[in-house]
Amino acid sequence: MSQPSQSKQILYFSAAFGAGGLLSLMVLFNGTLAAYGSLFFASWVPHLTGTVAALLFLIILRPKRAEVKRPPLWVYLGGVSGAVTVMLTSATLNSALALSGTIALGLAGQMVFSLFADMRGLFGLPQRTPLRRDYMALALIIMGSLVLIFFGSGS
Repeated sequence: MSQPSQSKQILYFSAAFGAGGLLSLMVLFNGTLAAYGSLFFASWVPHLTGTVAALLFLIILRPKRAEVKRPPLWVYLGGVSGAVTVMLTSATLNSALALSGTIALGLAGQMVFSLFADMRGLFGLPQRTPLRRDYMALALIIMGSLVLIFFGSGS
């Protein structure tokens, strides 16, 4: 597999960085919703909003359907895991973890699961043995999470 060009690498990095920023905003908004309502409400509002936005995009862009065959059933679990993620992050945001601790631990959890998925070749991904740098990155994320949680608030 060939390496992407320098401009594509910058685009991918920028897109991932922007998605991380948007994720932080989403967690903040959902946590605020949970503080004024409930975890269930904080989970349904973004999913309903996302559904409406997706339908609008489909109506406006009218994309052609790629394939007629049905996707595997496990892909529908994304909605369930998304709803649970919103409820859990909304709960932890309003705790001593605050926004930075919630995002840091969420990142650590994503990294652990992604390394496991890579090792096992889950969900049709190519099987890949994690490198030492992957484990070093995980250790740094966990250490940074602990610093944010235990020493970050100053109180």
